Amino acid sequence: MGRRVRLAVIVRGLYGKDKSLSKHTVSLVSLGCPKNLVDAEVMLGHLPADRYEIVTDESQAEIIIVNTCAFIREAKEESVETILEVADNKLNGRCRLLVVSGCMPQRYQVELAEDLPEVDLFLGTADAPRLVELLDASLQGVVPEHAIGLPDYLYDHATPRVTSSPYYSAYVKIAEGCSNHCSYCVIPSIRGTLRSRSMASVVAEVKRLVDEGVKEINLIAQDVTAYGADRDDGAALVPLLRELVQIEGLTWLRLLYAYPDGISEELLELMAAEEKICNYLDLPIQHIDDSMLTAMNRRVDEAGIRRLLEQIREHMPEATLRTSLIVGFPGETDDQFRKLLAFVEEGHFERLGVFRYSREEGTAAATLDSQVPERTKQARYRRLMKAQSRISYRKNRALVGRVEPVLVEGYSDETDLLLAGRAVCQAPDVDGQVYITAGLANVGDIVSLKITDSSEYDLIGEIVEV
Repeated sequence: MGRRVRLAVIVRGLYGKDKSLSKHTVSLVSLGCPKNLVDAEVMLGHLPADRYEIVTDESQAEIIIVNTCAFIREAKEESVETILEVADNKLNGRCRLLVVSGCMPQRYQVELAEDLPEVDLFLGTADAPRLVELLDASLQGVVPEHAIGLPDYLYDHATPRVTSSPYYSAYVKIAEGCSNHCSYCVIPSIRGTLRSRSMASVVAEVKRLVDEGVKEINLIAQDVTAYGADRDDGAALVPLLRELVQIEGLTWLRLLYAYPDGISEELLELMAAEEKICNYLDLPIQHIDDSMLTAMNRRVDEAGIRRLLEQIREHMPEATLRTSLIVGFPGETDDQFRKLLAFVEEGHFERLGVFRYSREEGTAAATLDSQVPERTKQARYRRLMKAQSRISYRKNRALVGRVEPVLVEGYSDETDLLLAGRAVCQAPDVDGQVYITAGLANVGDIVSLKITDSSEYDLIGEIVEV
């Protein structure tokens, strides 16, 4: 599961200084996880620069695209709220065309067309290559009746893409779709089954990004450990990583969304041995009770999870581990929740996200009996997060006095008197920051920082010479 956050796409200097009135101005808002953000960047990349100009002010845009998430109820609610908010520009701004793309239209095309008459065009998760064709038709008043295609698209290194991340960091999606079929998850129906890019394609994209100044590459997929399982050309995660670490200029290589059953001894040995691969793993376990894991259609039981955690610590004692958990899954008893709480309190994870179970139509779990009341889900959510906050604080305090490499990202959001950045143990968008109280550096520099203080989620330190 990815973090759900509204991301306004910011583009710097990609379309030159030509402000020709013949160009259509386009603004895009992407909601959801980094995988969705990459989709948004690919969509923008398909817009020819001689006909479309990307703007960040929605009130100045003739075309506004909202790229939506529909993974759980809260994400759907945020998507609808954002669409209605943006729709005001059709009355009070220059907007001629409101486009809704991504997961929600892929899942609810008919319902959205009825409920959101403000929207002029709906696009699915695989419609980026048709974007210009569909925009042209819509601007001429001809809206395709069935615009949404099957979820079978997969971008590659040759696909045009407008990167909106800071110049020193980028996400690279190595696969699309998922074949795990967890009982609570709608991803296979929205995104299709697993489709992996070729190793050559991934390597080519990473090389290009590094040549452009990127220092940190974050490899993403619904399940990075499943990469290559659908191909017969030898593609797999470990061989891919062995090629990527050879790229000169690449400093940090991070793996996100690694399912527990795909983390092999070979992968752990490589991560421990290769300095460029961050000792950081985001491995969603969802629960620790065996009956809950079975009902969720997860393939690793409690014994397997505990064995994996031991293996990770054997190879990388100081690895940063992030996980996600679900509370209130159908049939979850008080005893099963207490078991999960006790497991969390053992302190295995530096980072932890908790989701309240969302009953999603079309999933196997939606038909299960013993649905848990919302109030119970909320109470369990608060207890887990409170327990983890104590663990996070303790683990951050243990870093005080150490010197860590930190990627400088600019001034702090709190004050322009402090620089801020991220340590290796902090992934972009989902983890905390490091606040730099002494020393000078440029944005994009990786500096040595002595940790002097900490909070539950953030670190504080001073740049030092080593």
